[in-house]
Amino acid sequence: MSEQKPLLEVENLNVRFHLRTGTVEAVRGVSFSLGRERLGIVGESGSGKSQTGRAILGLTPPPGEVTADRLTFDGIDLLSIPRRQLRNLRGGRMTMVMQDPKYSLNPVMTIGDQMIEAYRAHRRAGRKEAREKSLEMLEAVQMRDPARVFSLYPHEASGGMGQRAMIAMMLVTDPDFLIADEPTSALDVTVQQEVLRILDRLVAERGMGLIFISHDLRLVSSFCDRVLVMYGGKVMEELAAGDLDAARHPYTRGLMNCLPALEGSAHPLPTLERDPAWTQ
Repeated sequence: MSEQKPLLEVENLNVRFHLRTGTVEAVRGVSFSLGRERLGIVGESGSGKSQTGRAILGLTPPPGEVTADRLTFDGIDLLSIPRRQLRNLRGGRMTMVMQDPKYSLNPVMTIGDQMIEAYRAHRRAGRKEAREKSLEMLEAVQMRDPARVFSLYPHEASGGMGQRAMIAMMLVTDPDFLIADEPTSALDVTVQQEVLRILDRLVAERGMGLIFISHDLRLVSSFCDRVLVMYGGKVMEELAAGDLDAARHPYTRGLMNCLPALEGSAHPLPTLERDPAWTQ
């Protein structure tokens, strides 16, 4: 990570949901910092990856409770600022690409109208400027015919087009920080690589900080700079992405051992033994 001041600082982040049946500890004591780099967060479903990202952006729904010793973005305390200021940051300087555009895009608005709305909500601009900026971003994510995609409704776009449109919408305000929550999980391999190249180029060109949430260890090891491995709401291990093969924690090692191999016998299938002490 760069020696410059971290863009994001998270210290002892906790997310709790107070339910009738009791309290669920979704995120427990998570700490990390992020510069203008690519940080991967990996783990199984339910490990707290997405809840960590949502808590950072103030998107934890009731009855959720978010606490932290420190949660700052560019020196701004995200837990104490007024909600209006947080809304201006969210979507402006901080954005998040959700996992499935089918559930994130408004089905009764065209992609272009949604991008214009997002841009004008955070920039003092007329509709013409917002339209030009939206078309520019659709072109930046390699849409073959930006004007046509601009006029489409979400259901008229393929999965790959919808995901790229979602990325364009989140980047139209030129944010400093982006959370990508499994942005390629619903895409085929060729489109997946295309989306990753787009994200890689935009992060490099714009100098953004990126949190890339995924369950795919191989993908994260090849795309990110650093990796946090989560289990049961806690960080099990943090290491450089290129050093995943040298991971020491038994959970990380177990995940690595469960990856399919092209060579050798696949029988018996490996299983991951979980130690209750990991979540203590």
